[in-house]
Amino acid sequence: MAEDLGYQLQHVAATVVAAEDIDSTFRSNYIDLISATLGGKVLGFSDEWFAEASNLLTPTPPIRQPGKMVYTGAWYDGWETRRHNQNPFDWVVIRLGVASGTVAGIEVDTAFFSGNHAPFISVEGYFSETGDDNEVLSWAGTKGRWEPILGIRECGPSHRFAWRLDTPTTARYTHVRLNMYPDGGIARFRLFGHAVPVFPANADAVFDLAAAQNGGVAVACSDQHFGTKDNLLLPGRGKDMGDGWETKRSRGKGHVDWAIIRLGAPGRVQRFIVDTAHFRGNFPQQVRLQAMEWKDSDDNNKEPPADAPAWEDVVEPTKTGPDQEHELACKAQDKPFTHVKLIVIPDGGVKRLRVFGTRAV
Repeated sequence: MAEDLGYQLQHVAATVVAAEDIDSTFRSNYIDLISATLGGKVLGFSDEWFAEASNLLTPTPPIRQPGKMVYTGAWYDGWETRRHNQNPFDWVVIRLGVASGTVAGIEVDTAFFSGNHAPFISVEGYFSETGDDNEVLSWAGTKGRWEPILGIRECGPSHRFAWRLDTPTTARYTHVRLNMYPDGGIARFRLFGHAVPVFPANADAVFDLAAAQNGGVAVACSDQHFGTKDNLLLPGRGKDMGDGWETKRSRGKGHVDWAIIRLGAPGRVQRFIVDTAHFRGNFPQQVRLQAMEWKDSDDNNKEPPADAPAWEDVVEPTKTGPDQEHELACKAQDKPFTHVKLIVIPDGGVKRLRVFGTRAV
């Protein structure tokens, strides 16, 4: 049936990722380039009669409120268009939350859309040299200068669908368009990949080496029961405890939790900020910071394990308090580092981690 659709894209080789494997496949190696918390923004759409397109970028899982009715009909936590679309597809144009990015995978979640879900989707991208949003919006539902990222793929009702590109894009993009054939509903849209940051021209400029927008990625953690490690690297101070990193309560003596961050570029670290914003009764008693310079060839591991001998203390265990920023000096400011490990003692929640330094160029 896909071959009968009116707007065809060039085939892009991609492997289906099972719903239960989506987070483990993407969350430790990539970021969601279009997440609203990162700054992703819906610029335009063909229609959003039943539910707003901006819901696609909400970072939290979709919810359901059975029986809730609004002016247009049943309430849905997602994007839903009118029936009987006379065009080949409905579309939504999104500007990435980073300067630009390369793409490794895509998730489309049709949670709670059953009987009104999107039957097929495709994804296209464009790199704007000027950052002109009006240019991409002017193409509306036409081919314009869009490039295929993912060809037409079938979706079903109330399910998480994902595809890992067999070859991640080398081209970088500033904008993407999600196409839905011919109409219907989608709850969430994720675009997993790497940020391609614009670093300061001055090599001595100090900036946040760990920020997601600068290419930082939270690659591993001991636990993320209440809040995910990825939240540590988001911009701003968030809105509540739900958008930080929080581990479950520990019961064993000597317990610690940790999160490992790959910096956006190798750098010489001057200082850290550990922010416990909104964590008022569940902040860590202490934090400790370690760092290392890691090469992919080390022990044949792409990322350093938590117990790698090369970790060195750059901030000794330091007492923390509730709902505040803690500025901590780095003990080894002349050494280049690629990774940082935040250790919370014994457990608890941290909103953001900032790693300020200069690039090691």
